[in-house]
Amino acid sequence: MEYHEQQRRENVKKLRELILELPEFCVDYFRGIEPTTAERTRLGYARDLRIFFGFLLEYQPSLQGKTIHEITLEDLNQVHAQEIEMFLDYLSYYSKPGEEEEYQNGERGKARKISAVRSLFKYFYKKEKLSSNPAQLVSTPKIHNKNIIRLDTDEIARMLDEVDSGEKLTERQQKYHDHTRIRDLALVTLLLGTGMRVSECVGLDLTDVDFANNGLRIVRKGGNETILYFGSEVEDVLREYIDVRNQEEALPGHENALFLSMQKRRLSVRAVENLVKKYARTVTQLKNISPHKLRSSYGTALYNETGDIYLVADVLGHKDVNTTRRHYAQIEENRRRSAANAIHLRRDD
Repeated sequence: MEYHEQQRRENVKKLRELILELPEFCVDYFRGIEPTTAERTRLGYARDLRIFFGFLLEYQPSLQGKTIHEITLEDLNQVHAQEIEMFLDYLSYYSKPGEEEEYQNGERGKARKISAVRSLFKYFYKKEKLSSNPAQLVSTPKIHNKNIIRLDTDEIARMLDEVDSGEKLTERQQKYHDHTRIRDLALVTLLLGTGMRVSECVGLDLTDVDFANNGLRIVRKGGNETILYFGSEVEDVLREYIDVRNQEEALPGHENALFLSMQKRRLSVRAVENLVKKYARTVTQLKNISPHKLRSSYGTALYNETGDIYLVADVLGHKDVNTTRRHYAQIEENRRRSAANAIHLRRDD
């Protein structure tokens, strides 16, 4: 749990630094939403609001010459729904002041940013600090569901074989593979065999593994603890890895981390993403496989085996079963189609 506490402290620190760049009234806003939001959510809101205020400075004539920190609630009171709709259009393609890098947002990125803006206006409107709430008049961009990219059963088996053997890796990669094979096999098998998020995986400590019950104590998105159970295949590779892991001496602050890098530090999310992509490329060049795609592969396999969308939602940690249903709508459609021929009304002579 120490990893998650460290991440929480870092997020709080980053948030405090960001708030110093924002208008003074944002101090009250972030204090007000603290009881109902996670640190990561507030940090995301702060980043998105910084972009929004930067947009206002650039496109609102009345704000010319001001800095973000100098924007007042009275200035915010002059913003109309039309400006917020312009902001959504602006997000399609923009650059930040003083930076050459250009940014783009698709429908999901726009939806997240308008959510932050809507939350800000809603808060001060309810506090009667704003005379109107134009943000509620602006529609959230429609999110089009994408087809789920996943590994099929044969690809999963071949990927695990490749993690074990390393035969298709480059000569340089094979040198490292000799040192990381057991760790990599345990990590990829764990992702494929439990459907856990990559953030949950890198946050695991040695003390979170319970072989008596074949369970893992994990911290879900949002900070809730839960037990995730694993099968015999995961148990076998995890036992083998922990035997090796217990012989390694980690750097200070990383002693309890389950998965260590070659530098004896806790593996990062980025490192796991690169690791998964490295092995996945040896199996398929057409699918862009990430740790999240391994999670989708697990969810698909579990749903195909059980047909229980509520079980899949619970194991994957989805708060709303409709989230799960949207992700696996195509599979549900196929199952409904198969039902058409499942019942025979008349016996064949």
